[in-house]
This record gives sequence, structure tokens and C-alpha cells, in this order.
Amino acid sequence: MLQDLRTAVLLALVAACITAAGCNGNQGNRTMTPILPTVTVSTTPGARTDLTNQDSSQAAIFRDGASYTTLGDHRLNISLETVAGGFFSPMMIAVPGDGSGRMAVVDQIGIVKMITSDKKVQDQPFLDVRDRMVKLSTGYDERGLLSLAFHPDFKNNGRVFVYYSAPLRSGAPAGWSCTNRLSEFHVMAGNPDTVDMSSEKILLTVDKPYSNHNGGPLFFGPDDGYLYLALGDGGGADDTGTGHTPGIGNAQDGTTLLGKILRIDINKPGEGGKTYAIPPDNPFVGTAGFAPEIYALGFRNPAYASFDAGGNHMLITAVAGQNLFESVFIVDRGGNYGWNIREGTHCFSPADDSKPPAGPCPITGTRGEPLIGPIIETGHDVGNVVIGGYIYRGTAMPDLAGKYIFGEWSSGFSSGNGTLLVSTPPDSYNLRLYPSVVDNITPSDNRMWTTQELRIANNPDGRIHTFVRGFGEDENHELYVLTSMKSGPDPVATGQIWKLVPG
Repeated sequence: MLQDLRTAVLLALVAACITAAGCNGNQGNRTMTPILPTVTVSTTPGARTDLTNQDSSQAAIFRDGASYTTLGDHRLNISLETVAGGFFSPMMIAVPGDGSGRMAVVDQIGIVKMITSDKKVQDQPFLDVRDRMVKLSTGYDERGLLSLAFHPDFKNNGRVFVYYSAPLRSGAPAGWSCTNRLSEFHVMAGNPDTVDMSSEKILLTVDKPYSNHNGGPLFFGPDDGYLYLALGDGGGADDTGTGHTPGIGNAQDGTTLLGKILRIDINKPGEGGKTYAIPPDNPFVGTAGFAPEIYALGFRNPAYASFDAGGNHMLITAVAGQNLFESVFIVDRGGNYGWNIREGTHCFSPADDSKPPAGPCPITGTRGEPLIGPIIETGHDVGNVVIGGYIYRGTAMPDLAGKYIFGEWSSGFSSGNGTLLVSTPPDSYNLRLYPSVVDNITPSDNRMWTTQELRIANNPDGRIHTFVRGFGEDENHELYVLTSMKSGPDPVATGQIWKLVPG
């Protein structure tokens, strides 16, 4: 999540990984030798259309060695209402969709606790994977229990899916950091408040060379019912080094799952002994040099993603940048979102990540496909890591309807100084009309949104004064922000859940 070269803290946390050898990606338990994509030029009409937003007036700018955000002058106000505390490092909220009004809070330390409809936190964890998880560094760590998703028919089948960091599996490259697991569990018979921890079925494992850039979002598509999982590029910095494909990096290498958003069918077994099937309309099914699980590619660390509850249910993800720019993308099936050819709307060079290299900058990938730029971009003047949120579809704050609510983690490690932000689509822009097919996207469709600071009316200076960990959405599409006073999964429980309410 966080920028690797901005602080020696992160380098120390991944020091155990730097002696690792090899550059293989991993799909399940199979080690795959990277195949460099053949460089071709597409003859598809419009394939070279510039979708990068590099000339947008809303793009962040680079000046005098630093990056700056183009913010709207007007500051919108909200208030924060305390919901619950006692968490350590809350990452996300998942709702079971069973009409109970409950919310499951995923805590990075390895537990999930339920908040009841009357806003009480149940003492007994709903799920606890601490005994099978990698040991975390309390000062700062990006591994851990990262996400949970309830099956769309959870009320009847009790199926729960989680993504977490386990110790490095036997047979993985020596010296690597961890093996991330996508697993399925079931609740106890007759007790929807407790998961049967003996029911774990591991669906997918992904070996990681470094401790950072795990991705993590796990969610079901509202229209297709498939399970989506977003994965980071493997960690370290610049998509280079141990465990990264030489020359192009993991995010652009179709043979590895790293740096991708995946889509799988967990309702049926697949071929070759897989515990899941491949949706037949996945964009790279049958394409040489691409894993069939891939839905979209070109991501550094898509650690926060969500489907819009309204509009055409577009998928939107925030992606942590390297040293300069933070991005939010609308994701379409088969799209290439640029890393590490670009960092947000800007050209990028792994040889020097302190400044965008001089142009001209590529607007297409190695197959001639367009590189799709972000609709929102921030510089590090408002924070150094983007924390993605949701397009607001609730009713309590009508002024925010159809706007994207998100934030920035902090401006540093020593104390939390996060920022809440809101982005508004362009005038006369209809979210329902954003194309669902990459080939149909035009620069007009992918125009950048206007970003403003979201001020907290019940705080004297409008600031949140804590680390912003994540956002959540309840069954009524009202929004929550998850915070903590510590930069890592510290043993002191400073994590809080807050509801966004009118200012």
C-alpha cells in the first residue's frame, strides 16, 4: 500500500525478502515461468485513442520535485458519528445480505467481529485465522487478514470467503515473504454468528516475494455472481527486483496473477483439479501467455475496490502509487491500467521513480491496447496513500449522491493525519453510460472527476487526525470510515468505526 522508498521503515520490514531469488509468478500452487508478451501493434480502429487523461486539467501535477492535487475550491461538510471501537487495524466492512442489519468488520490482526443492527460489537469473533496467519510486524505491515465476502446466498448456504497472508508454503521460492490464501469457510450449523474454522477449503494460493502490495479486495459481482479478487504486483518497489518479470514487471505479465484483478466462478469446480471454474467470458480465456483468471491488468496495488450499488454497477478501484501519484480507476473487463508503464496519468520510469520522465509517453501497451488512465488522481500534498471508498447511494446525505467518497491514509508514519475526499463526475455525465467493453471506451467516457476535500463539521479544524484504514457500506448504502491511531496492527486497540452523517 505505502510508497516503498519514502521511508526506511518499510524497507526494514521487507528486508527478510531481499535475498530471495527468481522471478516466477504463481498461480495456485503452480510455479509459472513468465512468458514475455509479443510486441504487436493492434489494427483495431481507435486502438491508439489516448485514454490516459495525461492532458486533463484535473490531473495531479509535478512541480519542483513534488506532486500536487488539483482540488476544487469548495469544501463539502459531513459529520462523523461513533459506531464502535476496540478494533486493532480495521480494514473493511462486509454485510451478509441476510436482512439482519449486521456488519462484519475485518481486522488485519486476523479476526472478524460482527456489529449487530443496534450497533453492538459481539464479544466472540465471527472468524479467527490468527493461528494460521503469518506473524505480523506491529509497527507497520501490509499482510494479514485483508478481506471477507459473503456468498450472495449466504442466508441459505452459510458460505464465507476470506483472503489472508499465511506463512510461506512448502515449495515456494526460498526467502519470499508469505503465501496469500483465498479460502472458503462455512458457518456453524444452526449458528450464523460463528464460522466453523475446521471447514476451511483453500481455493487459491499466491506466493509473494515481499510483504507489501498484497491487494486484498474480495467481493461478488452484483450482476454476474462471480467472485472478484484484486492482487498487488508482488511488492518491493517499481515492479522490479526479486519475483518480478524482468523488463515488463508483473502487472504487465499475463502469466502471473500479480498486479491483476481476477474473476472466478466458485459455484462449480474447474478443469485440471481447480476448486473453481473460469467464467467463459473472462477476457483472456484461450489467449496464449495469459492466465484465464485475469479480468483486468496493470495495477500496482489495488488495495481498495468496490462495485457501485447504482448506475450500471461499475467496478471502481483505488491504486496506491509509487512516490508521486495516487489513482482511482473505473475498471472494465480486459482493460490495461498502465502500471509500470505509467503512474496514474503520468509517464513512469523504474530507473528513476522520483520524477516523471520526459515524453513522449506511451499510450498503449505491448499488444497495442490502450492504457486506461485514472478518473481521479491525487498528489502527495493531501496524503501519501489513497484509500478507496464508494460511490454514495444512500439517502442521509443527498448532496453526496453519485459522488465517490474516499480518503488518504496519512501524510506520514509518526502520527495519523488522514484526509477525507469526495470526487464529482463531470457535468452531464451519466454513470449508467460508461461502456462495459474496453474497445468502446472513449476519452469522453473516461473524463476525470473533480475532487474536493471533505471536511468534518464536528471537528474544530475539519480534519480527522488519525490513520484512515478503509471505508464500508451497509445494507442501506450508508457509508462508514475505519480508522486507527497506529500505523500498524499494534497490540493497543485504537481502531474505530465511524458513520458518515450530514454536516
